[in-house]
Amino acid sequence: MTTTDTLHQADLRLAEALQTGRPCGPVRDLIGEDLADAYAVQELGIQRRVEAGARRVGRKVGLTSPAVQKQLGVDQPDFGVLLDQMHVTGDGVVSGPTLIAPRIEAEIAFVLAEDIDDPDPQLVRRAVGHLTPALEIVDSRIQDWNITITDTIADNASSGLYVLGSAQSSLSEFTPAEALMTLTINNRIVSRGTGADCLGDPLNALVWVAQTAARLGRPLRAGEVVLSGALGPMIPFRPGEHVRATVAGLGIVDAVLN
Repeated sequence: MTTTDTLHQADLRLAEALQTGRPCGPVRDLIGEDLADAYAVQELGIQRRVEAGARRVGRKVGLTSPAVQKQLGVDQPDFGVLLDQMHVTGDGVVSGPTLIAPRIEAEIAFVLAEDIDDPDPQLVRRAVGHLTPALEIVDSRIQDWNITITDTIADNASSGLYVLGSAQSSLSEFTPAEALMTLTINNRIVSRGTGADCLGDPLNALVWVAQTAARLGRPLRAGEVVLSGALGPMIPFRPGEHVRATVAGLGIVDAVLN
C-alpha cells in the first residue's frame, strides 16, 4: 500500500518539474500501477495550484483515441482537471517557456449548462449547453514522455494548455460522432480524424468522465468545459508553428507557439 508520504513525494517531484520547466523521472517507482493512488497524486497537485490562486474550470478526457493509446502504450482513458490558467485566450498565441515537450491535438469541447449530479447518459446529454472546436496542448513533466497510465494520471493527465474556438453549436445542430477533423501545421495537413475515433463518440467520453468524476466525489458543474479527447494522433508542437484544427460543421480553432 502506498503511504501518504510516498504520494506527497510523487507530487513534489511533478511540482518541481512544473515550476522549473525541467522534466523529472517517472513517478511509477513511487506509486506503482495503482490508479487510485495516481488520482490522489493528481489531486494533491491541483490543490497546490488552487491554493496558489488557480481556479478549477473543467475536465479533460485523455487517451480516448486508439492512435494516442498506441502512441503511449496504454489501453484505457483517463481524466485531468482544467484550471483557468491553462486557457489560452485571445488569438491563441502560446508562450513556449511554460512548456517542456508540447504536443497538440484537435478535440471537441463541451460546455455544460447544468450540473451533472446523476451521470445517466441522457441526463449528461441534456446538461450540454454548447460545443466548440478545441486544441489541447498536452505536455509531460516526465522526461521523454516515458510514461505509463499512472504516470500520466498523476501528472494531471499530461495537461498543458487549451484553446477554444469561437464557433458554437448545440447537439440539435451537430452530431459529434460524425465530425470530420483536419489538423494543419503551417498549412500542411498533419492529422485527420473523426468523432468516432474518440471512444466511438465524444459523447461517450463526456459520459465516462461524468460518471468517473461523480464516483470520485467531484461531479461536473454548470459552466465547466470538458475537453472530450483527441480526434486523431497528437503531433509535436514547435516554436513558430501555426496550428489550425478544422472540424467540419462546427468551426476552426488556431494556435501559434512562440
